[in-house]
Amino acid sequence: MIGEDGRARCFWGGSTPDYVAYHDTEWGRPLHGDDALFERMCLEAFQSGLSWITILRKRPAFRQAFAGFSIEAVAAFDAEDADRLMADPGIVRNRMKVDAALHNARVAADLPTGLSELLWSYAPAPRPRPATRQDVPATTPESAAMAKDLKKRGFKFVGPTTAYALMQATGMVDDHLAGCHVAPAGT
Repeated sequence: MIGEDGRARCFWGGSTPDYVAYHDTEWGRPLHGDDALFERMCLEAFQSGLSWITILRKRPAFRQAFAGFSIEAVAAFDAEDADRLMADPGIVRNRMKVDAALHNARVAADLPTGLSELLWSYAPAPRPRPATRQDVPATTPESAAMAKDLKKRGFKFVGPTTAYALMQATGMVDDHLAGCHVAPAGT
């Protein structure tokens, strides 16, 4: 897709100003840090069944509601906090997803090496960028293995498709299409 600025972007990256900014500055860029990856894991889970633009536009409210996605802070949330979240019109109010986010914070807080190290251990070796939209997988063996390990550790709402979307969003894989103006990570 060629944007109004004349730049080539991935098929989804130029449809709205929100997507242009997200595509050009965040998506597919390597992201490290336990809290930063916890945020993305939560947002990918909240996105399940919805469009990403909905989550992207609600992200400031999510950050406020979830204490900036501090694992330590969210792990300490109680039933009263869960009720507060369910009453917050700025976020997606799905009880299973809210409960999963709180539960996942507690699991992440107990990881011996941290969430970032665990998630990045599943990043595959770099590969060429996909040529077309049809060449972008929904899952990979690595995302299936990540999801299986996360579930074994007690995480919720982390199936192989959600795990792969997390890998894409955080630069564990580079699924910007060939020809996209975003430079490959590390260049």
